[in-house]
Amino acid sequence: MDLLDIARWQFGITTVYHFLMVPLTIGMAVLVAGMQTAWYRTGNRRYLKMTKFWGKLMLINFAMGVVTGIVQEFQFGMSWSAYSRFVGDVFGAPLAMEGLVAFFVESTFLGLWIFGWDRLSKGVHLACAWAFSLATIASAYFILAANSWMQHPVGIELVDGRPRLTSIWAVLTNNTVLAAFPHTVFGCFAVAGSFLIGISAWQIWKHHRDTVGKDPDLANRDEERNDDRKVWHGSMRLGAWVGVIAFAGLAISGDIQGKLMFEQQPMKMASAEALCHSEAPASFSVFAIGDVARPDCENVKSLTVPYILSYLANGDLHSEVKGVQQLLGEYQAAYGTHYPDDPRMGVFAGQPIDYVPNLPATYWGFRFMIGFGGIAALGAVAVLWLTRRGRYPKGRWWTPLALLSIATPFLGNSFGWIFTELGRQPFVVAPNPNPSGVDGVFMYTASAVSAGVTPGEMLTSLIALTAVYGVLAIVEIFLIVRFVRGGVAGVMPPEPEEKKSDEALSFAY
Repeated sequence: MDLLDIARWQFGITTVYHFLMVPLTIGMAVLVAGMQTAWYRTGNRRYLKMTKFWGKLMLINFAMGVVTGIVQEFQFGMSWSAYSRFVGDVFGAPLAMEGLVAFFVESTFLGLWIFGWDRLSKGVHLACAWAFSLATIASAYFILAANSWMQHPVGIELVDGRPRLTSIWAVLTNNTVLAAFPHTVFGCFAVAGSFLIGISAWQIWKHHRDTVGKDPDLANRDEERNDDRKVWHGSMRLGAWVGVIAFAGLAISGDIQGKLMFEQQPMKMASAEALCHSEAPASFSVFAIGDVARPDCENVKSLTVPYILSYLANGDLHSEVKGVQQLLGEYQAAYGTHYPDDPRMGVFAGQPIDYVPNLPATYWGFRFMIGFGGIAALGAVAVLWLTRRGRYPKGRWWTPLALLSIATPFLGNSFGWIFTELGRQPFVVAPNPNPSGVDGVFMYTASAVSAGVTPGEMLTSLIALTAVYGVLAIVEIFLIVRFVRGGVAGVMPPEPEEKKSDEALSFAY
């Protein structure tokens, strides 16, 4: 592999790994704040148990997200310095907002929430929960605003060949971020919903094994255990409702985002459908057999649904959708057939430009994104049916499937980001065909990598970071499993009457 390939693998691995933590933190933060609100309003101790338990898991994930996220900042100067110089005048504002406003608010109020249980009034403590949970969403918005600018540059002017920010408002209200933000947030809630379902299912199975399985009357005699079982039942129902609503939101926002992508990055969407030749009306490919890596698609046979792609692209059933071959000619006419013969292009200087992204990655990534999301939604619907009227799912198949379902929205989110980023190639900042943008603002990925870094140095950092992230994954899984096994009892403080009456010993403890 050359320097560019190694740099892309490094950024891809670290970014996808980090994004496993982000949606769970965002979704769980809001749900935990909602659980605490229910406890505040009703005084029902069951909601306090839910807040404590799920809040603990959220904190573990939040801490790992912070650790892995720091590396993303280093990457810009370490591996992508040319890119940083190009976008620095634009990215400075939204990233500063994310760091100074969102993250500082997030970390400050999270600290107050962690240490303020017995020191703050219930109302103030609840306000802290909502402050940090909403700050996580604000943080995501600023990051998405920066990423959306890469997909659709706006609010800038070209000065000496570099974009200079002229309107931060244009960047923050970019139609690309307005479409991507709700889609991403709904994805976060889908992750949190499946997380609640899977762990609650395991807890219910464990409760059944430890009590009912040994003594049918034990559960009825043990009021605390019965109350805990209701905690898991309520958590499972909440996760299922969140999952269903999130998938509906994903479908609606995804349709809006898809239409925008057909307009702004037509090559990406044509590649997502392996649509090699223009069609009118265009059919949606459900499944393809053959070599989708070839841009002529001569050996590809697809199971298609007529008219649907025309509707997804333009909102009607009969419009034309441009294929890869037609778009290839348009891209070559607009941006040239060869990379500039510039030393900054490295080994790519003067070489032919391949405007067609990796077709198998975009085609199957798009389908895996939709497929795993659909599986998560069907699972949530099944949970709502199986748990209706206070029922508890039974059967040996139930718990393993529920635990496996936790992975489905994580995979859907990951494949969605992989599709979004790979489909933009060979650009790291995509050209803007929309009249609202600035003509000529784009950057090839080949010219974005740090020129002063050798392939050996890049490969060393790739191996080192991957190894460290592997260790962090083991640590996070260990901590989550440990606290999940501890259940409610592992996070709840003792009842007042159970505390020691000896003040000296109590203080010493």
